[in-house]
Amino acid sequence: MINRAIIIVLDSFGVGALPDAGEYGDEGSNTLEGIYYNSTLNIPNMKKLGLYNIQGLTIKEKEGNPIGIYGKAAEKTKGKNSPVGHWEIAGFIKDEPFKTYYDGFPKELLDEITSRYGIDGFICNKKGSGTDFLKQYGEESIKTKKPIVYTSADSVFQIAAHEDMLSVPELYKLCKTARDVIDEKGYGIGTVIARPFIGTCSEDFTRTYNRKDYEAEDFGKTMLDSFQENNKKVLAIGKIEDLFSGRGINRSIHTTGNTDGIEKTIDAIKNAKEDLIFVNLVDFDMLYGHRNNIEGYARALEEFDSKLPEIMNNLKEDDILILTADHGNDPSTPSTDHDREYIPILVYGKRLKQNVDLGIRETYSDISATILDMFGMEKLENGISFKNEII
Repeated sequence: MINRAIIIVLDSFGVGALPDAGEYGDEGSNTLEGIYYNSTLNIPNMKKLGLYNIQGLTIKEKEGNPIGIYGKAAEKTKGKNSPVGHWEIAGFIKDEPFKTYYDGFPKELLDEITSRYGIDGFICNKKGSGTDFLKQYGEESIKTKKPIVYTSADSVFQIAAHEDMLSVPELYKLCKTARDVIDEKGYGIGTVIARPFIGTCSEDFTRTYNRKDYEAEDFGKTMLDSFQENNKKVLAIGKIEDLFSGRGINRSIHTTGNTDGIEKTIDAIKNAKEDLIFVNLVDFDMLYGHRNNIEGYARALEEFDSKLPEIMNNLKEDDILILTADHGNDPSTPSTDHDREYIPILVYGKRLKQNVDLGIRETYSDISATILDMFGMEKLENGISFKNEII
């Protein structure tokens, strides 16, 4: 009945704090409501699918007869970053959390990386906002020719360098060196991120879309692996390829932000031959959540919502469309880090039921369990299919 699946991840679009959010310092976070109650938000198409009907939301604009299937899912993985969120969507739950380094990275780790790569050292080595660190350390970095290294509330090792000081390919090489050292020495860091920037002074330094993520590869079998084993093809759009280290992916298309990603997704829905199209739209998180930019986040949601009819109208009769997220990043809270939140699940298909409440799912992995079930593939260890509820 279903021969193609399209998953679009609205990166960081959470819908309410998880019961254990307080353990992460995220009690009370709600990305959707934080935007809704602190801005004007007009997203009629997601509303029509049933977004505001999701259990637990206090938004009163409920849709009387939603045309979609709606619900929310909790995260079982101990974490709240993009890799583990996407892995759980795809059916793998990481039992042991990655390590965080809130007091900076050990000197011996930094020394080993700089020695192997051949630079004099790093500057900064603190936890905080990358955009703030560009203002504080950008000019010093250029003058000393030392990249900026920093972390956040997530398990990340981020390296920022001006593109004229260290070329993008060389920054990638440095990050790959860091990834190798971290893995060899057992530092347990989830993601190494290349953060190239441009500009002439601290006031106009800007990060570019040449960002690249180097993930730990210690994740188990996912839905993408199952597709490969069953001779089905996977198209990755956005940073999906990086998040899965290219595993289980036949073709990838990188993007320069949401607008580009949405257009490439529409083109893929029209023309791509792959059986699974897996999309990440990163601007919600990168440009707006991490910068506490409520208005920017609202406008980005409206932009996506305005293109949703075109996405839906171009679906084939045997397609399933799933809109979801990977974690939260409430721009209305003081924090600029990810939040421990439920993610929305909005489902639509021309052959699927309408106005179905999926309730509260125990794991993001119910998404992959459902897709595998619809394709007649063997289920993975995690997740419960909601196929029979929607067909």
